[in-house]
Amino acid sequence: MSAELVAQLTPTQFLGYERLQEDGLEIVALLRDGRPVDRVSAGEEAIVLLDRTPFYAESGGQVGDAGELARDGARFQVSDTLKLAGQYHAHVGVLGEGSLQRGDRVAGGVDEKRRAATVLNHSATHLLHAALRLVLGEHVTQKGSLVAPERLRFDFAHFQPMNAEELARVEHLVNDEVRRNHATQIHHMGMQEALEFGALALFGEKYGDEVRVLRMGDGSIELCGGTHVTRTGDIGLFKIVSEGGVSAGVRRIEAVTGQGALDHVAIEERRLDEAARLLGVSQAEIGDKLRALLDRQKRLERELDTAKAKAASNVTSDLGASAVDVHGVRVLAARIEGLDAKALRDALDRLKQQLRDTVIVLAGATDGKAALVAGVGGSATGKVKAGELLSHVAAQVNGKGGGRADMAQGGGDDGPQLLEALANVSDWVRQRISG
Repeated sequence: MSAELVAQLTPTQFLGYERLQEDGLEIVALLRDGRPVDRVSAGEEAIVLLDRTPFYAESGGQVGDAGELARDGARFQVSDTLKLAGQYHAHVGVLGEGSLQRGDRVAGGVDEKRRAATVLNHSATHLLHAALRLVLGEHVTQKGSLVAPERLRFDFAHFQPMNAEELARVEHLVNDEVRRNHATQIHHMGMQEALEFGALALFGEKYGDEVRVLRMGDGSIELCGGTHVTRTGDIGLFKIVSEGGVSAGVRRIEAVTGQGALDHVAIEERRLDEAARLLGVSQAEIGDKLRALLDRQKRLERELDTAKAKAASNVTSDLGASAVDVHGVRVLAARIEGLDAKALRDALDRLKQQLRDTVIVLAGATDGKAALVAGVGGSATGKVKAGELLSHVAAQVNGKGGGRADMAQGGGDDGPQLLEALANVSDWVRQRISG
């Protein structure tokens, strides 16, 4: 907004604490592309400024209201309400039909369902803040928030992740305050009086001489200009959806309330039903069944590791004889079907012990891909570097790899190019040694 326009206007009077519908609202300014205009026509996007409004403008984490402005033959769909220059409510949207001009009087109607859902989440955010301070300590302070119809997000100062027990206790405390159905109390007082009253103020936030204090029960007293429930019982149900880190020393909780919380619980119920069905047990037996399956999986993995180790042992006994002599160094390059990287490393260690002065490249082929390992042992160390050899082979099979002078690993494609690359290992070693 230009300074000239600001000088012409008085701050918007907010009516939305008491009512969501109001007639006779005067259009004091219209903006298109950030510039004042006298008239807006159908299909145009614009910002409408009114002398009074029931629409809450985005502030303090609470999203702006949506709804409709209307007069005979004209309907303006409000998609959002913002606050300009800290004191003017800007109704953002599109004129669906008719025309509007400065000086017209319109009826304003807030989307009641959207506002109601937002209000539940905003009041729950205050109860959440109080519960966090009880469970974690008074070092917890608000670092940011988002209060929308679908969910709430609360960022707060804390030095470590919350555990399951802490989250459960916070959720229980909030729902306990909800069930107590406290009446919401609003007080207007001076800033110093509010602080003496016990109200929490956000560090760095600017407050006027008179502040609005919101109190719910005995635990939640905060300065807040947002819209809230009449009684805490209106929230219905509070459910934490997630907890995680935002930055160093700042955690984030996301939660839902009311119908959103019931919908979340219903979704979780369906997931449990599906898990129980797949496992062939009741919901109560899911934990026991999963523990049994995990124990069985661990046992099978141990048996598989044993089988792979045995296979690697068998491979080494067969492959050792196929190594060729290159200037006194035993060189071995081979493709082995079905061995993964771990089994290849085991085979490599055994072959290095068996062949001693040696250079080895092994490729374990599975489903069109090859795991690669290379090793250098004995007197070959210092003459050939495993990392360089592995990189040389991998580059020929659309792969990559590297490592130390005595051991390296990587991967690439299985196929004719792999066999050709392995066949040329002896020549590559010969050049390195003779060079």
